[in-house]
Amino acid sequence: MTIVLPVMTSCGDASQKAAAPWIVDRFDDIKVIRYEVPGFETLPLEQKELIYYLSEAAKCGRDILFDQNCVMNLPVRRTLEVVYENYAGDRTTPEWKALEKYLKKVWFANGIHHHYSNDKFTPEFSEGYLLDVIETIPEEKFGELNALRRDVCLAIFDPSMYPTRLNQRAGDDLLLTSSSNYYKGVSQAEAESFYAGMAAADAADPEPVSYGLNSQLTKDDGGKLFERTWMVGGMYSAAIERIVYWLEKAEAVAREPQKSNIAALIAYYRTGDLKEFDRYNIGWVRDTVSNVDFVNGFIETYGDPLGFKASWEANVNFVDSAACHRTEAISSNAQWFEDHSPVDPQYRKAKVKGVSAKVITVAMLGGDCYPSTPIGINLPNADWIRKEYGSKSVTIDNITYAYDQAAHGNGFNEEFVLRAEDRERMDKYGKLADDLHTDLHECLGHGSGQLAPGVTGSELRSYGSTLEEARADLFGLYYLGDEKLVELGLVPSFDVAKAGYANYVMNGLMTQLARIEPGKNIEESHMRNRKLISEWCYEHGKADNVIELVRQDGKTYVVVNDFGKLRALFGELLREVQRIKSEGDYEAGRELVERYGVQVDPTLHNEVLERYAALHIEPYGGFVNPEYKLVEKEGKVVDVKISYPANYVEQMLNYSKNYSFLPNVN
Repeated sequence: MTIVLPVMTSCGDASQKAAAPWIVDRFDDIKVIRYEVPGFETLPLEQKELIYYLSEAAKCGRDILFDQNCVMNLPVRRTLEVVYENYAGDRTTPEWKALEKYLKKVWFANGIHHHYSNDKFTPEFSEGYLLDVIETIPEEKFGELNALRRDVCLAIFDPSMYPTRLNQRAGDDLLLTSSSNYYKGVSQAEAESFYAGMAAADAADPEPVSYGLNSQLTKDDGGKLFERTWMVGGMYSAAIERIVYWLEKAEAVAREPQKSNIAALIAYYRTGDLKEFDRYNIGWVRDTVSNVDFVNGFIETYGDPLGFKASWEANVNFVDSAACHRTEAISSNAQWFEDHSPVDPQYRKAKVKGVSAKVITVAMLGGDCYPSTPIGINLPNADWIRKEYGSKSVTIDNITYAYDQAAHGNGFNEEFVLRAEDRERMDKYGKLADDLHTDLHECLGHGSGQLAPGVTGSELRSYGSTLEEARADLFGLYYLGDEKLVELGLVPSFDVAKAGYANYVMNGLMTQLARIEPGKNIEESHMRNRKLISEWCYEHGKADNVIELVRQDGKTYVVVNDFGKLRALFGELLREVQRIKSEGDYEAGRELVERYGVQVDPTLHNEVLERYAALHIEPYGGFVNPEYKLVEKEGKVVDVKISYPANYVEQMLNYSKNYSFLPNVN
C-alpha cells in the first residue's frame, strides 16, 4: 500500500456528488473532511448488509493501533476523554482550548505522536492545569486510570519520554530510540538476529511467511526473546474477538469466493498462523468479481523501523464502475508496460500474473486508514505471492473527490507555481495526471520487477519502505509520459505528463516541507521517497538545466525546463532503484536515501513555512466516517440506511465509548 500525498482530483459521476460542507473541523495543521458514499443506496440489500458488518469490524480494531503506536496512548486518550466529558469549569480559557486541541490531535494521530513527522506533540497547556482540572472530577470517573495518572503526565509533558514514535536516523539503535510498541526491551541487533535466524531456518521454503508481522517481540523473565502473537487468545484478544464476531456476520451474507476468503481471515485471527494469512491473501487477490471488497488486518510495516511488524488497518469499499476505464486499460496491458520498462531485463517479470485494478468508493475507514487515509492501495505485500498470483490495486475516488472539494480555490498554485503555462496545464490536466500516476503506481509499479535468485526482499531493512515507494513512484512517472497512454486513449498528449511532472518535483523539492517542523529532517518514508526522486533528478539534470530553482520577487520557485529529459532521468533512476531492490544492495540503498531523501535546507524550509502559513492552508487532511444503521422488520434486515455526521468530536467520543475493548496497558 502507499499513502499518496493527495492531489485534488475527481472522477466518476460528479452529479452524484453534490456540494456539501466538506470541512467539518480545523485545528493545528489539520483539516477534517466529510466524504460521501455515492451509489450506496442503489446497491443490492445483501451488499449493503455486507458493508454494514465489515464496517463494524473495521471500527473494532481502533484500540489496537493506538497501543501499537505507543504503550501510553490508550491511558492518555482515555484520561483526556474523561476530562473532556466531565469538566464543568470554564471552557473558554486559552489552556482549556489548548487541551481540547491536544485531544483532537491525539485522536487524529491515533496517539501522542504526529501521524506524519512521528514527533511527540508538545502540549500548549501546563501539567499543573491538567491536574487542577482532574481534581474537579470525581475519582470514580477515572477508575483504573487513577493509578496511571503520573505515567500519563510523564507521557504528555516530559520531552525525554517517548520523544518519537519512529526513529530512522542512521547510526542509532532504531528500536531503543523509537516509542512504538512493536518491541519491548529488545535492541535492534537482537531483533535482527532473531528474525535472521527464522529466515535462515526456512531458507529453502519458496513460500516464506512474513516473519514477525503479527506479534510484539519481547523477553521472558530469563531474558529469552519470544513473540506475543496478536490473535484470539493472545495479545489484543479482546479487540480481535470483536473483529471476528463481525466478520462471521459478514461471512454469513457473503457469496463465494468472498465467503471462503472471509473464513480464511477468521482462521488467521483465531490461530495467528501466518500461513493462514498467506492463504487469505491468495484468495483475496484472486477475487476479482466481488463488487464489495475490504482490507482488514495487520498489513503495512511502515511504522516498524525494521519493516517486520504491521499496523492494524481496515477499509471497506465497493466498485465505482463508471470510473474504472483507466485502471482496466492499464491492467490489461500490464505485460506491455513490464516488457518496455527501462530496468535491466533480468529484473523484469517474464510473465506478469494476476494484475487487477479498479476505482473504488470507500464506505468505511479504520485503524491506520483513519482518520488519515491512503488514496491508493496495492496488495498483498509478500513478494512470492505477487510473483505467483499477482496483486490487486485500487484508487479511491470518493476520497480524492472530497480532498478536491475541500481545497477548491485555496490559492496554492498562484503562490507556488511561477509560470502561467504550468498553472494552466495543472488546472486543465492536474487531476487526470494525479489519477493516472496513482493508478500506475499502485496497479503496475508495486507489482513490477522481480528479485534476483536468493534475495528475500528484506535486505534493505530500514530503507526498504522508502525505496519501494520510490520504485513505484518512478514507474508511474516514467509511464505517465509514454505514448502508450495516448494510444490507449487515457491522455490527449504529453501535456498531461508535463502537469504531473511539474507538480511532483515542486512538491518533492519544496512544498512538502510545509509538513516538517522547523529544524527537523525528513523521517516519513513517502516524503523521503519524493525528495529522493526530485533531488536526484535535480542534481543529475544540472548540466542540462532540466530542473531550475528560480528566485523571483524574494521567492523560490521550482521550474522544469525540459520535460523530456526529466522523463529520461526518471527512467534512469528507476533502473537503479530496481537493481538495488532486486539485488538487495543495502549499502547502495542507504546511500541513495541518506544523500537525497533526508536532509532539509533550513532557509528554503523557513520560506515554505512562511508562504504556506500566509495561505491558511492545513497541510494534512483526514475524514469523519459515514454511519450505517440496519433497518429490520419482523426480525429480518430489510435495508441499511446511511447518514453523514459532520461532528469530528462526537464521532471520536462515540468510537471510544462503543468500540474500545482493550485494557489500558497491554
